Amino acid sequence: MTVKCNYLDSRAIGSAQGFKCEAQNMNKIVIRTLGRDFIKFTLLALGLFIITGCGIVYDTYSLSDDPSNNIRVIKLTPETVLEANSSPFKPQDWPEVFSSRIKDNKVYRNQVLSDPVLDPKRLSGVIEWRLPTKAQPKPYKIGIGDVITLSTPMNEDLIGVLNGVLASQNRRQSYTVQDNGSISITDIGRVIIGGFTLEEAEDAIYRQFVDVGIAPSFSIEVAEFNSQKVSVTGNVISPGMISIALQPLYLDQAIYIKGGIDTGDASYVIIRLYRKDSIYQIPGPELYNMNESNKILLEDGDRIVVDMTDEYENVLGLRQQARALLLGEIELETEAKANEAGSVLSRINYGSIPRQYIYIIGEVHKQSRFALPFESRAVLADALLESGGGLLSSSGNPKQIYVIRGARKLKDFTSIKALHLDASNAANFLLATHLELRPKDVIFVGSQPVTNWNRVINQIIPSLGLSDMNIPTIN
Repeated sequence: MTVKCNYLDSRAIGSAQGFKCEAQNMNKIVIRTLGRDFIKFTLLALGLFIITGCGIVYDTYSLSDDPSNNIRVIKLTPETVLEANSSPFKPQDWPEVFSSRIKDNKVYRNQVLSDPVLDPKRLSGVIEWRLPTKAQPKPYKIGIGDVITLSTPMNEDLIGVLNGVLASQNRRQSYTVQDNGSISITDIGRVIIGGFTLEEAEDAIYRQFVDVGIAPSFSIEVAEFNSQKVSVTGNVISPGMISIALQPLYLDQAIYIKGGIDTGDASYVIIRLYRKDSIYQIPGPELYNMNESNKILLEDGDRIVVDMTDEYENVLGLRQQARALLLGEIELETEAKANEAGSVLSRINYGSIPRQYIYIIGEVHKQSRFALPFESRAVLADALLESGGGLLSSSGNPKQIYVIRGARKLKDFTSIKALHLDASNAANFLLATHLELRPKDVIFVGSQPVTNWNRVINQIIPSLGLSDMNIPTIN
């Protein structure tokens, strides 16, 4: 009796016969599986042999010295970077619309608005001179509020000093002139010196000492000048009061002390001098022409007003109008230039304006082209990091970074340089921050060796169907 059985009915027959059927089924499964695996692995080995021998299953970018094709690989060092950067190159200029000047050479960047030039001869008003009578300088006269310093040989008290007991230093005592023109000296009494010159005041004090029976030894001086003042107001830098001192004070000096006239054009300035019940006036330009023969000596109580002529208001209005027109012109020009610039930018974005490019290929995030900047120079690091073309961390080989450079013109395309950067040592990437790029350079990043094998396997396995292997399981 011959029993034919398979895996499904091996358990349906008797136990002895069932064991026999199951053994037969297991042998068949093992033989079938071993045969299939042997075939697939044989095919896989054959495929790998074909790849390594012929390179027809998977190709990748590569670069090496090739004398037959005039390709020369140059390792990047500081010296080779300097040599590569020495090649002549002029960055592309910005389109004219982006320049700082327009055709008529009017500068609108950092524009300085200058006032229009107006001829003073066209002004109808004429300033009439009226000058005070010329006076000669006079000695200073002490007045109320002045501070007088009395210097005497130093001793324990003033009486001892005035009696002639001398010491190596002087004692200085200050006295303020009172409303009645007097000062009060201890043990001497009041002395009237208001309205006196320094010499007259010294004589008066000396006589006072003599009257009380003292032979004095002293000197006096004015420490503070508070009694005689003039005022300077109007169009000056620092209006205010000025004290008259021992030296004569003149009109031009007073205006100079207060910072000068606060306008760039003295043609429209009139200087008025108010003295008691009289008013005197001088044209602004004549202030700088005064000399010793016509200088105006100031007196106590003089009031100086630096004013602008009536014509100045008209001129100011004309200047403001001219400035407004100029601002309007600049605004229109700026708007027109902005519109033109926007149009040019659109043309640049759509590629209708020629640009200088370099190209990035190999194991990078995005194989692309990188536009060289206008009026500036880009380096290798810029292209790798700014353009999104940086190395792929999973497959890019930092040892294999090249800048491939040939002649700019195709008819001169006789030799090719491959500037090789080994960035496996991160310090070498500093060289990438110095190596300048040139138009039509090609940046190539090689792949890791393991990446090539991985891609081969990923291509071969689906073709051999290894991913679809189904080995039956026995329950």
